[in-house]
Amino acid sequence: MKRLFVLILMASVSFAVSAQWFGKKQQKSSKEPSASAEMASQSDSVPGMQRLDEVFQMIFDNYVESPNTNSLSETAIRAMLKQLDPHSVYIPAQDVQRANESLQGNFDGIGITFQIVDDTICVGDVIEGGPSQKVGLLRGDKIIKVDSFAATGDSIKNSWVMNHLRGKKGTTVVLEVVRDGEHHTFHVVRDKIPIYSIDTHFMIDDTIGYIRLTRFARTSMSEFSKALKDLRKKGMKALLFDLRDNSGGYLDIACALANEFLKKGSLIVYTDGRAVKRQNTVANSRGGFREGRLVVLVNENSASASEIVSGAIQDHDRGFLVGRRTYGKGLVQRVFTLKDGGQVRLTTARYYTPSGRCIQKPYDGGTEKYLRDLAERYKSGEMVNPDSVHFPDSLKYKTDAGRIVYGGGGVMPDVFVPMDTIKLTPFMMKLRSKGLFNTWPAQWVNQHRNDAAVKDYETFLANYDSLNIDTLFAQYAESKEVIRDYEAEASLPAERVAHSDEYLHYLLKANVARNLFGTEYYYFVMRDLDREYHRAIRLLREGK
Repeated sequence: MKRLFVLILMASVSFAVSAQWFGKKQQKSSKEPSASAEMASQSDSVPGMQRLDEVFQMIFDNYVESPNTNSLSETAIRAMLKQLDPHSVYIPAQDVQRANESLQGNFDGIGITFQIVDDTICVGDVIEGGPSQKVGLLRGDKIIKVDSFAATGDSIKNSWVMNHLRGKKGTTVVLEVVRDGEHHTFHVVRDKIPIYSIDTHFMIDDTIGYIRLTRFARTSMSEFSKALKDLRKKGMKALLFDLRDNSGGYLDIACALANEFLKKGSLIVYTDGRAVKRQNTVANSRGGFREGRLVVLVNENSASASEIVSGAIQDHDRGFLVGRRTYGKGLVQRVFTLKDGGQVRLTTARYYTPSGRCIQKPYDGGTEKYLRDLAERYKSGEMVNPDSVHFPDSLKYKTDAGRIVYGGGGVMPDVFVPMDTIKLTPFMMKLRSKGLFNTWPAQWVNQHRNDAAVKDYETFLANYDSLNIDTLFAQYAESKEVIRDYEAEASLPAERVAHSDEYLHYLLKANVARNLFGTEYYYFVMRDLDREYHRAIRLLREGK
């Protein structure tokens, strides 16, 4: 046991040494540090490491009960990383695969999306060409048994479903399904399931295309190239590229995607750190959309890789950014794998936009304050008024064309569009907190999927008003004890109530369309109320 504990400690030490060795090979200064300086730096850390070792050994030798060394080491690692920055994190071995799935672009499973409606697993999308489609599983099927386990009741949560449906490629899961009142059994052989990073792409009109990217994953470039090729075939001359709510991903994928828009030799981004010398990434001559009008949509949830792309486009005056100030994450993490399979994502450098901006927002106030930043932006009025954002002159930079831009916390768009805050009345907040916008549309669609009125998207739109969906939803909300307080609403501006009702109408229509026809149809419906979307289209049509 003692030797196991020492090995755990040595894994932590070897991680630190590997980080130092990486730094030696890529020192940012052109002048190599002296050997004495290196030795002094390393010797300064020796007392701290010895003290940590001493306390661990003291606990192991003397504590009243046998200590859980794995738990102690994980706690120590998390505490050390918390002292550094909010993005240096530890991932235990058992969580590594799940943590990396969304960026790797695939996982082992059966190829469906699902919702839990009234304690029952309802099949949403069935991925084309996936294992479930091959055996005949359909959207709307209700899964009542997985292998020998009952799959209904209060104990069935999202984590239960994923733990039982996911598994090693090549293994089989037996599903008992209810469809139109009849029971069916399916033997589904698990396989690699793609996780797409492009939600949708389509033509807005004869010349303007639209692409929405949700993450920068390993498959993003192939997905983007395919979408771009499809839009070009349809006559695209200008592009609206949507990076809203895209929290980032791989740095190299961000650079590859920015390369699609920039002329040869343009600096995309550079990284620099204490132990890592400056590294420049420049565009080559193989970009797929180096000419043509371009607008990029960003908001307060566009982070990291999204900010690399949008910052490069802004600094080179390649296109316009529309929306609100981005998140402000300009730190680069390198993944170190521990001997037990766990991972440490350690910040090793900062990245800088071509003009020299570091857009990392401050984190010296601690992690809690850092995570409250977006809430503070709401309170300050920044989401509705760009004048609430104040950048110091010391962080002033210029684009290629001489326009003023600022560093110090996110990328400020060229065209600010305020957040729509009046749509969320107290009634809307109650509906959202109860999750009714997800559960009821899935339930309605399961009952009406085969109706002639919803046989395709165009028919659905033509018949929507006659389906009485808004009224039926109101009745469902009341059955879930979400009662509209008309007396309280009388104190609100009539314009706000009317706008909230309009938003509710569109949200119901969009979620029903998503359950009927797929994710992209949600965006087809909601774009009617999308302020940033319409402002961007005006810019593109004006030829700016």
